Amino acid sequence: MAEKMTFEAALARLEEIVRTMENGSAPLDASLSLFEEGVKLVKFCTGELDNAEQKVKMLQKGEDGTVTASFFTKPE
Repeated sequence: MAEKMTFEAALARLEEIVRTMENGSAPLDASLSLFEEGVKLVKFCTGELDNAEQKVKMLQKGEDGTVTASFFTKPE
């Protein structure tokens, strides 16, 4: 991942890798490469989600420094 990938692009690529591997048509070497790429993408996505969570916590921090936990609901 030489260029900065977005979370959405990484997730789309990960879904593509899963479909390819579930298909079972890729040779072993290709499957191992896809698996390795998938692991890197999962780590990237997890890191992006962790960063987003930290930003939300910073925004929710009160004046006294305490963080109020709240649950987000998906808008309908």
